[in-house]
Amino acid sequence: MSETSGKRFAAAARRFNRNPKLVGWARRARERTLGDDDFVDHLSTARGRPSDLAAQQLVSLRGDRPGFAGEIGLTALQAWQRLAESQDRGRGKVDVAILFTDLVGFSSWALRAGDAAAVQLLREVAAAIEPPVLERQGEVVKRLGDGLMAAFWDAPSAVEAAFEANERLAPIEVSGYRPRLRTGIHLGRPRKLGGDYFGVDVNSAARLADAAKPGEILVSDSALEALPAGAAAKKRRFSAKGAPREMTAFSVQAPTQRG
Repeated sequence: MSETSGKRFAAAARRFNRNPKLVGWARRARERTLGDDDFVDHLSTARGRPSDLAAQQLVSLRGDRPGFAGEIGLTALQAWQRLAESQDRGRGKVDVAILFTDLVGFSSWALRAGDAAAVQLLREVAAAIEPPVLERQGEVVKRLGDGLMAAFWDAPSAVEAAFEANERLAPIEVSGYRPRLRTGIHLGRPRKLGGDYFGVDVNSAARLADAAKPGEILVSDSALEALPAGAAAKKRRFSAKGAPREMTAFSVQAPTQRG
């Protein structure tokens, strides 16, 4: 093949790869069957599995100029991840700390304050509590109106993020409302499908958050055992539908609150 023919072939290949109709078709087909790019999550890349890192690099390299080949590559990698998940390979086999939060009294205040104030408050709260999660390689799994669900590879990181979130919330006030978090943290082995987690371990963390008092961080016994020795904690009465009967709850305190 001559140099001129080679250049023409390369140019044709680039045009084919960037064909908007082909790229759009490939992306729509992938998202309909496998979901969008959110499957490349912080926790996966933090663990460094080859398929997860490859997917992250593909998304990064694709940037603002998607190509047909890149979309096909993402489809293959995402399909492989889903197959691995369905066979319990690498998912549901490792410890994950699940964290839930919600805002005390938000709903009743929002009814009085109105939509504009509520939206402003939620934006300020998100800006305060999400960075502590991401800075510890946590993943914001989903936002739940006035709360969120996050996941971490270890319980200490989850607890540290919760304490920092409470500190960052302290100066916030909107229309007379000062946000206070209820937080629940459970360490278990939830099943991950796509970008979400499921199972009794997730339910347990949610029920802990429901039972927490304003400003309190409730952790399960499994999460407490994973914290550094000497962590200040007080046992709490706890019983909730959807959580194991044998699970015990503890209220943890920041180091400055001890003694």
